[in-house]
Amino acid sequence: MILAQITTTPQDSLATGAGEASVSLLELLLKGGFMMIPIVILSFLGVYIFWERFLTINKASKTPVEFMEKIKNLVLGGAVNEARLLCAQTESPIAKMIEKGIDRIGSPLKNIEASIENVGRIEIYKLEKNLSLLATISGAAPMLGFLGTVIGMINAFIAIAQEEGSVSPKLLAGGIYEAMITTAAGLFVGILAYLGYNYLVTRVGKVIHSMEYNSIDFVDLLQKPQKD
Repeated sequence: MILAQITTTPQDSLATGAGEASVSLLELLLKGGFMMIPIVILSFLGVYIFWERFLTINKASKTPVEFMEKIKNLVLGGAVNEARLLCAQTESPIAKMIEKGIDRIGSPLKNIEASIENVGRIEIYKLEKNLSLLATISGAAPMLGFLGTVIGMINAFIAIAQEEGSVSPKLLAGGIYEAMITTAAGLFVGILAYLGYNYLVTRVGKVIHSMEYNSIDFVDLLQKPQKD
């Protein structure tokens, strides 16, 4: 009986200590202070911007493979109206650029190229919308985290200065770890926003490359009758 008490008591005390020491994530975030509010807002804003841009860019990149082949056959066959209708029915930046070029058929080649480039700039602007804000979040979130840490450390040292007699190590450690929560949260949000920004920029670059390639291909198509 005594042996059983000796073997079970340390385990029970360890389990009790672990239960008291464990802190939920929500409680940990709440201990970060009021500076956690802007960091949390930036995190939700960053998630919204990322998914909204991801869906937009993903939609813009899905131009049918056979789209340009159909356009070539229709334009070379003289079916300009059918080619224009096909562009109107295709939701992509490339289709809008080609549609503008088709509308300018009969004009000097330089005017056609300029029209296509102008539409391309507008479509690129639409693709890059709010990406700069995501980049700002990637830099602002860690800075807010560091600011929260500084404020937390100031409050901790004020509390220490107001203590009479010896300072409790628990008070000192508690003030420091609560102050460091904002730094960890800010870095976490900033790193995710930075990775998301670079990923989206890479996707936009691929779409822009496809737009340039197809616009050049269309301009070359308009030159074929002249060469013949």
